[in-house]
Amino acid sequence: MSDTKDQDKVDTTDEKTKAKGKKEKELNEQAAEQQAEVKRGEQETEAIQQEEDAPPAEPTDPDQLRGEIADAREELGETVEALAAKADVKAQAKEKVDEQKAQLKDKQDQAKAKVDEQVAQAKENPQQPAMIAGGVVAFLLLLLLLKRRRS
Repeated sequence: MSDTKDQDKVDTTDEKTKAKGKKEKELNEQAAEQQAEVKRGEQETEAIQQEEDAPPAEPTDPDQLRGEIADAREELGETVEALAAKADVKAQAKEKVDEQKAQLKDKQDQAKAKVDEQVAQAKENPQQPAMIAGGVVAFLLLLLLLKRRRS
């Protein structure tokens, strides 16, 4: 009987060892895959940097050179204009003032339209403003009476 128990212990130990070996093998494979991926990323990065660092091929055709020079001058001109616009504080201030004027004009037009609408409503129904005024007067009288009672 002890032989059977010993054999069972050996079988269990063998199974555990095999399972442990299998896990280690899987972990080693995963680590190798990750290392390979990192290496591929580094190679890609290095290739991109080499492309960026490499000087551009110089054209030999005079017309192509003239075209590139014209493009460079145009780009430089646009850059200078942009810098000049940023440096021109007076023009920027004037532009902001003009924007504010336009916004105020829009608000003024909206307010005028609203007032005109209210006036038109009051003309159509003259009792409404009178009722509002009467309500305000009644409210003020009520407040006055309540204040006298407290005194």
